[in-house]
This record gives sequence, C-alpha cells and structure tokens, in this order.
Amino acid sequence: MTDFHHALRSLRVWDTALPSFDPASAPPEPLPLFHDWFTAAVTAGQTEPHTLSLATADEDGRPDVRTVMLHDADARGWHFASHAGSAKGRQLAARPEAALGFYWPVQGRQVRIRGHVTTGTPEEAYEDLHARTTGALAAALVGRQSEVLASPAALAEASEAAWRRAEAEPDAPAPSWTLYVVEPAEVEFFQGDARRRHLRLRYRRTTDGWTRELLWP
Repeated sequence: MTDFHHALRSLRVWDTALPSFDPASAPPEPLPLFHDWFTAAVTAGQTEPHTLSLATADEDGRPDVRTVMLHDADARGWHFASHAGSAKGRQLAARPEAALGFYWPVQGRQVRIRGHVTTGTPEEAYEDLHARTTGALAAALVGRQSEVLASPAALAEASEAAWRRAEAEPDAPAPSWTLYVVEPAEVEFFQGDARRRHLRLRYRRTTDGWTRELLWP
C-alpha cells in the first residue's frame, strides 16, 4: 500500500458528536434554516464556514468548480463576487446558472444550492469590494484573473503596485469587479449521521412558493 492509499484509508469521517436535526421543525423557506446552520457552524468552530464550492459550465457544457467566499445570503439569494473577465465570469455570462456547495464537517452538515445567476449593480459591486480589506482591494486591482501568468515575479510586481495603490487610494475602483447573486430554485440541507442514516431535506421553488421533501441518503 502506498503512502497515499494508507493515508486515505486511515481517515475517519465525523470523528465527533453530531447535532440532531428534525426536518419537521424546519421553516417553510430555506433562508432562515441556512442562517441558523451557518451561525451554528461558526459557533462550533468550523474553519472558514463562509467558503463554498461554486460550480458553473463553460460554453461547451463542461463543468467547472472552484472555491469562493460567501458575501451575503438574503431574500435575493446567495452572493459572491469576482471579476467579470475571469473564467467563472465568462461562463456565467454565457450560461447564468450555478450550483453552490457548503461543507461543515465539524457538524456533519452540507448545504447545496442550485439556481439562476444575476449580477448586482455597479454601485453594489463597488460597495461590496470596499467593505472588505485592503488586501482584497489590492487583489481586485491586480485584475487579469484566469489569464496566463508569465512568472511569479510578474505577479509579485503587479501585486506590489496594487498594494501601494490600495493603501494610497482606499476608494479606488475596480471596474470589472462584479457582484453575483444565485437565485435559488433548489436548496438541500444534509445532516450526517454516524450510522449513515443521513437526513436530506430539499426545498424546491414552485409557483406557489417553496415545497419541502425528504430524500433518501
């Protein structure tokens, strides 16, 4: 057995006490339950609970996935941001549909979201970026996300210049910075169980609001 396979086989899943979940007590809409689970993950000490997997599809329908940061979750949907010219930005412009996945292993929980993607206004994107850190602004000012990079030295030079500008001009604009909102059509909540009797509660949007249904694990 290789070191990789030995390491892989040695891992345990959810080596901790898991919370209970009664689907019958879930609210009629998914957003309040997401807020509750997110807050519980933070309280339980989950590392970076605001990071999520974002799946999109390119112009040929091939799936693509990466990790991004949640910026908000409200009545409009789940918010994240990126450059319009990035790979994800181009894919969303061509196919404005996405799937999101949160995983909080400290509580054995997942949340999956699928839906149509819209963009916020330029004013919202500006406010979103400038509510963040100097480092976030500097990274946005570097731009050129997903383009081919000639060398680490080229990145270091561009980053240093962007940091100087971000510190000197904290209100500097980054025109390609875009706020995206996933308007949910489906939201699934997964509660892991040590005996593999996992609970899956799916919300589906209908013309009359939301319907809830349990799924086999």
